[in-house]
Amino acid sequence: MPLGQARVVQQGTDITVVGWGAQLHVLAEACNKAKNDLGISCELIDLRTLYPWDTDTVLESVRKTGRLLVSHEAPISSGLGAEIAATVQERCFLHLEAPVHRVCGYDTPFPLAFEKLYVPDALKNFEAIKSAVEY
Repeated sequence: MPLGQARVVQQGTDITVVGWGAQLHVLAEACNKAKNDLGISCELIDLRTLYPWDTDTVLESVRKTGRLLVSHEAPISSGLGAEIAATVQERCFLHLEAPVHRVCGYDTPFPLAFEKLYVPDALKNFEAIKSAVEY
């Protein structure tokens, strides 16, 4: 696998959903729920590498869908999701139909005892997909 080359896991037209690692399973579930419950077509992208991250694939997808959701398990502040959101805002602003949405961990130390409450799940991501499309 070459560094900096993302994989489009699922083609879509309504929103670009970006994640990596274990979060991909959660995002796939959220995308399937969005399709089955609301008819929302999600383009799911697995970054695969974080540095460098594949800006071209993400930007091309956002230009097509007009929306972006980034999800990761790290805290929302100073996470890679913020860098992706800033890059998309700078380079795709006129294509965006909604603000960039981020579904991430909380700005607290990682709680091993309450991990299920901390880590973004499929329902949180589904609600963010719905919110972005309804914006």
